[in-house]
Amino acid sequence: MGETMDDSTSGRRRRPPAGDAPVGELAPTASPSATEETAARGAISSPGGTVPGAPAHRVPTLGVALGSGGARGLSHILVLEALDDLGLRPTAMAGASIGALFASVYAAGMPARDIRHLVTQTLKNRGEVMKRLLAARVGRISDLFGAGLGNPVLIDAERFIGGFMPEAVPETFEELSIPLQVVATDYWERCERTFASGPIRPAVAASLAIPGLIRPVQLEGHTLVDGGAVNPLPFDLLRARADVVIAVDITGGHGTEMRGVPAPFEAMFATLQIMASSIVGEKLKSGAPDILIRPNVNDFRVLDFFRAAAILKAAEPVKDEVKRRLEAVLG
Repeated sequence: MGETMDDSTSGRRRRPPAGDAPVGELAPTASPSATEETAARGAISSPGGTVPGAPAHRVPTLGVALGSGGARGLSHILVLEALDDLGLRPTAMAGASIGALFASVYAAGMPARDIRHLVTQTLKNRGEVMKRLLAARVGRISDLFGAGLGNPVLIDAERFIGGFMPEAVPETFEELSIPLQVVATDYWERCERTFASGPIRPAVAASLAIPGLIRPVQLEGHTLVDGGAVNPLPFDLLRARADVVIAVDITGGHGTEMRGVPAPFEAMFATLQIMASSIVGEKLKSGAPDILIRPNVNDFRVLDFFRAAAILKAAEPVKDEVKRRLEAVLG
């Protein structure tokens, strides 16, 4: 998904002008009295303009939070496709790690089906993907023998983003068609950092900086790593920004393999997932989103990106779930 990638199928949706159709409408719960009806009379939008004297309806806004989870995050695309199928446009988004990447592309205006096409076409070409990863590599074989026992395959986060983020994504948050908040972890201050203005790519790069695989990012005087370390499902950032919040959690569960000793990298990444799942569990105890979605992607590992077709197939049923639950809430 890089600037050199063929993304001719993608397009940027323009920010709708004032007066465009809202996200959805809540059905009235009871017939108003004559006095109430008179007080509530106004105008409602229609293709031909406005209808004088029609009762005003409550219009809920929608916030979407996409969580961390590596390759499992490909399932976020199905959730976004469901929104497009329903004709719903979020008024705010938030993302951590892989969720921040897909949220930034969608918030830039690229339709979800175009995102799917871009991702699947890119990941079909393993040679091109490996070429871009090697171009983003900063680790050296000699790092294995240094004092810090460095990682010879360490990737530079900003080079990685430069190689895989579509050109449809603008340079700054302010240019996005949907307001977005990106979560990263401040390594030295041991706290959460949220970015919603300024350059997009460094913020997303920081949110994606998985320890041990991607080098930390220096941004605004802070040393930043994977946002999933502090807030793997940032739905809390949207509570004051939308009436209805939908969150997509891909941190929990495990595959069918439950015996033996895992490989070193697998153990490290799976442990990060266990920690993220625990954080999400504690957050849910203090307050859950209006709609919590958990795609069926437990059988996939953090780096299973070359299994994109299988992940998307396994997550396909989530589209109907999202539609059904949103229709129930929005009316």
